[in-house]
Amino acid sequence: MKLIRLLLAAILGCGFAISAYAADTCKNRGELDAQYCDENMDMVADAPKDPKQWKNPNTIVFTYTPVEDPAVYESIFKPFTTYLSQCVNKKVVFYQVQSNAAEIEAMRSGRLHVAGFSTGPTAFAVNLAGAVPFAVKGTATEFQGYNLIMIVKTDSPYHKLADLKGKKVAHASPSSNSGNLAPRALFPAEGLVPDKDYKVVYSGKHDQSILGVNSGDYDAAPVASDVFIRMAHRGQIKESDFRVIYRSQKFPTSSFAIAHDLEPKLSDKLVSCFYDFRFPPEMQKAFEGADRFFPINYKTAWEAVRVVAKGSGEEFTKSAFDKMAQKERDDAAKKK
Repeated sequence: MKLIRLLLAAILGCGFAISAYAADTCKNRGELDAQYCDENMDMVADAPKDPKQWKNPNTIVFTYTPVEDPAVYESIFKPFTTYLSQCVNKKVVFYQVQSNAAEIEAMRSGRLHVAGFSTGPTAFAVNLAGAVPFAVKGTATEFQGYNLIMIVKTDSPYHKLADLKGKKVAHASPSSNSGNLAPRALFPAEGLVPDKDYKVVYSGKHDQSILGVNSGDYDAAPVASDVFIRMAHRGQIKESDFRVIYRSQKFPTSSFAIAHDLEPKLSDKLVSCFYDFRFPPEMQKAFEGADRFFPINYKTAWEAVRVVAKGSGEEFTKSAFDKMAQKERDDAAKKK
């Protein structure tokens, strides 16, 4: 574990060394980390000006946010990764990641080229890893969204958020929008203040929060509605066993993003391949009727998420990320 932390520190340290040059040449950075530049002010990292810094790997590494067991998503995305390999004429591999922090660190270090990031971690990936979101799962007319829902067991005595004072409530992970940031921003107006009215317990993932409520380990949990529905449709849980006592506004679901430093022709080809792909029946079933990757603009599509994060006191900075990553490592270590 000590060696892993030293290696991560070295990787991140290299990024900051590079940033010294970027700081001298960048006219606008916004909220991006020092090694990135945003001169067109679209809130995402520009491609490097020096073609020598562009990457054109022989193997494209792809992953999807670990909101559930990564192996589940490797199987779900198999038809797409097979198609993508043919479309770009390169080998495509699915990289299983176990935490949001690990996924962001992988893109920041250059080991990950295209990825689906969960809603909350998307902003960390943009600011700290040079991720450029371009799509969300959707249909021909709109992108797919989800709600933050607070779930309890149907036979529990809890009917409103205020009933959960002093109870055991599971949040998913520190960077999760619906599993942590949105509850901190939205629940106080409903009479429930996280970390004041109840001690936040991190489960690690949305599915673990849901299963924990089902087993009685937790009294309640704020989770993403789409994960809850998928688990019910797969038969992992019975929807009738739960009661939803709170439902938020709609948020965009996971973003799909490319690394900012890919060779522009490769970036364009990857994005085009995503947009042209149509989900086969098994993927449509897994993703609640979504049949394609719907084009989005990060600056506008993620505005509500950034507002919620600000309201919860969250900042998508390096120091905030380090705290989140350490928390995720500590929680993982406790589960071993």
